[in-house]
Amino acid sequence: MSEHQERVSLRTLFLFFIPLGISAVLINLSHVIINGTLARADEPELVIAGYATAMSLLTVSERPAVLFRETCSALVRDRISYRAILRVAFIVFGASLVFGAMIGYTPVGTLVFAGAYGAEPEVAEAAVNVYHVLMFLSIFSGIRCLYQGIIIYKMKTRWLTIGMVFRLGGMFLLAQYIQHIGVTSSAQGAVIFVFGMMIEAFVSWLEGRRLARKLPVESPECEVKQPRQILQFYNPLLFSSFIVVWVPPILNALLGHTDRGTLSISSFAVAGSLMNLCLGFFTYFHQIALQFYKTDPGQVRRFVLLMGFTPAALLSLFAFTPAGDWMLAHLLGVEGRLLAESLTALRGFIPFVLIFPWLDTLNGVILSKGQTKLMFGSQTANAIVTTVLIVLLTLSLPGWTGILGALAQSGGLLAELGLLYWLFRRIVKTEALTNIATLSGKEAP
Repeated sequence: MSEHQERVSLRTLFLFFIPLGISAVLINLSHVIINGTLARADEPELVIAGYATAMSLLTVSERPAVLFRETCSALVRDRISYRAILRVAFIVFGASLVFGAMIGYTPVGTLVFAGAYGAEPEVAEAAVNVYHVLMFLSIFSGIRCLYQGIIIYKMKTRWLTIGMVFRLGGMFLLAQYIQHIGVTSSAQGAVIFVFGMMIEAFVSWLEGRRLARKLPVESPECEVKQPRQILQFYNPLLFSSFIVVWVPPILNALLGHTDRGTLSISSFAVAGSLMNLCLGFFTYFHQIALQFYKTDPGQVRRFVLLMGFTPAALLSLFAFTPAGDWMLAHLLGVEGRLLAESLTALRGFIPFVLIFPWLDTLNGVILSKGQTKLMFGSQTANAIVTTVLIVLLTLSLPGWTGILGALAQSGGLLAELGLLYWLFRRIVKTEALTNIATLSGKEAP
């Protein structure tokens, strides 16, 4: 793990964190651009629902690639470990591409969207068309995250912001062109998304590869020599992702079975994009903990206490003041009943953004200790609780729309935090007892 020899100041943490936060905001702003473009279609509910349905399944193939950011920043310290993670990455990227092709170009896609999701025929058809493009996104996303891991370890976090600026600029220009020629299908959102990801992956590759060349050939402090050592850290994250990534499809599937299924899915997607915009700047607490917790845990705690309540305050501002109506209407182009239901769904996300900073920080501490197996258990609890809640809510309140998904996700996140904290405390107590026993043995005559 990253070991910084001197104690860190709040200034150091802010200089490390702010570029990461800005890049995250821009990432979520890119989704706002896409949803805002699709909202200008003649049938915005259908177009957004098709895109949102496909995007929820995309996480199945993209999430394993995204995990390379944390894995690389935690483990890669020399060229030997760098080559080891590249070998693992090639396998993961290939598997993601095969999965995407199966969804986009075989009858499996229609069976999943129309059957498992319960999507209406036109929504299922739109989702399959979207996947013809989205199947390639996980490759570029994986390349981006792999090299961003090296960039973060080398404390060059400004390059994440630079990459996102170029990505956002390209997406904005393409979105303007698509609006000019006319928004006619959900797949146009996917084209914008993949184009932007290609740009960001290229920028990350340029800088990350340059930094990788400067790594020592072999570091005596690095224990990673073979891909199997990468997998010992990566596999628990991967297995938990295979559980968690099915939550969005389940949410959309059950929302599709409410009294107003298409409106439920659309309002949940729109509210989620604005929630992510509010939370986006604060999604890298885990990197603060991963890089600095071993050196100065007290300073990390002070930093999180200082910043952790901001996203909940920001989301509450949008949820309960006219600022939310303005954002949805002018930034996303949402109007009518979709605007009203999206605003209601936004209020259901307030517990989610209140819990997230503390969970993300604890995840970073777990990563710094290499105890990724704990995260498998906590994320499994999240998936189970979220699924149970959405089933109960849709059965008891079928007349409600997107807020059901927001409340279910908030409950799942609370369960994840509770279980992870309990597991972590057990590990800490066990380590303390082991150290006491070791010291007692050494002191014995």
